[in-house]
Amino acid sequence: MKKTLVSALTTALVVGAASTTFAAQNPFTDVPADHWAYDAVAQLAKDGVVTGYGDGTYKGDKQITRYEMAVMVARAMANSNGANVSGNDKALLDKLAAEFGDELNNLGVRVANLEKNADKVAWHGTAEYTFQHYMTDGDAVDAKDSRNNVLFRLEPTAEVNNHWHVKARLDADTDLDTDKANDADHDKVSLKRIWAEGNYGSMTYKVGKFAAPDDDTITDTPFSGVEVGYNPAGDGVSVIGGAGRLAQNVIKYDRDDTANYQYVGLGLKKNKLWGAARLHHLNAKNMTSAYGYANKDTDEANIWLVKGGYAFSKNVAFKGFYAQNHDADVLNKAGSAELDYKGAQAENQGTYGLWVAYRHLGQNAFIASPWDVINLDKGGEKGWEVGGNYAMFKNTILTLRYGKGETIQGGKDVQNLFGRVNFLF
Repeated sequence: MKKTLVSALTTALVVGAASTTFAAQNPFTDVPADHWAYDAVAQLAKDGVVTGYGDGTYKGDKQITRYEMAVMVARAMANSNGANVSGNDKALLDKLAAEFGDELNNLGVRVANLEKNADKVAWHGTAEYTFQHYMTDGDAVDAKDSRNNVLFRLEPTAEVNNHWHVKARLDADTDLDTDKANDADHDKVSLKRIWAEGNYGSMTYKVGKFAAPDDDTITDTPFSGVEVGYNPAGDGVSVIGGAGRLAQNVIKYDRDDTANYQYVGLGLKKNKLWGAARLHHLNAKNMTSAYGYANKDTDEANIWLVKGGYAFSKNVAFKGFYAQNHDADVLNKAGSAELDYKGAQAENQGTYGLWVAYRHLGQNAFIASPWDVINLDKGGEKGWEVGGNYAMFKNTILTLRYGKGETIQGGKDVQNLFGRVNFLF
């Protein structure tokens, strides 16, 4: 919050106590039931910043007027003045103060230097340095490889109205080993994703180029299409489905053919337990040769995925997944079991996390892989991974991974060292 005047806040509180008199002259309309401000106030109430109505309650099931919302915002501003309020809560207060600036001014609360449209476009991103050293048994050409790369990523979000936002991702990267300014694969800003996203209560709609669900397991690439999802707040069952097209050159072997792509599935969250089951379907010309099927002649890939996790405590959790492509007869299975301890938090310097995992990753069970050390080289690998992350400074995360295993076909020993530093903004 830029500035809060004590006298003005006192006026707001007095007005709140005398709301009956003011209500007769109240020029403010109701806040729509699906307005984002309700979720913002609910989050502030959960964090103890908003005190609610004069009786100390927050009537979250009741539609309220813009005047009543402004009174709550004024009280929150008073509570936050000189208090230890998190950065996220301050950002929410700024946004609420901008939205209800006219009402706050009518209450006598002057909000300085806040433009109502100042947060229409928000920019986030990362500057990322990655080093990787990969070792495989074999001849000199195959035995060792390395990566020394810098990535700059921007992720803007633009507010269209109370329901819709436009989002995007722009990447530019440089290979520090070659440092070629005209390298076809580097030193260019590329629009990786752009989509419109609408939120209506528990329903979410997406259209454009965006990431499919399960990009943390088997689908780490964007596609062009539409998606509809139902995801209730808190515990419950979620539903998601999408359809579109996906260029095969982001999947396997730099092919130019385009695949038709669909997915559908269910999710469940219950206390400390969560899970999901989904089907991902691809259909494309020459799918057989693109995916390296050994004996089957088909243009289909149907990949079933189940995944889930359980939090044993605040610090210890387990997660895993299993995927199978029933149209492939080789390298058609993938799975992972991972035990996590804590986790680095970007906003809190000194926090850290550790994990150990066993992974079996056959390439035909993937659309695109997010895995770094046990990965899809030579058709797929299996083995152990250990790793950790550490918040060196606020918004600066160091991640280290080590993988040791073997190729699924041929049984060649593999080792992989991976390091990354993210500067988040």
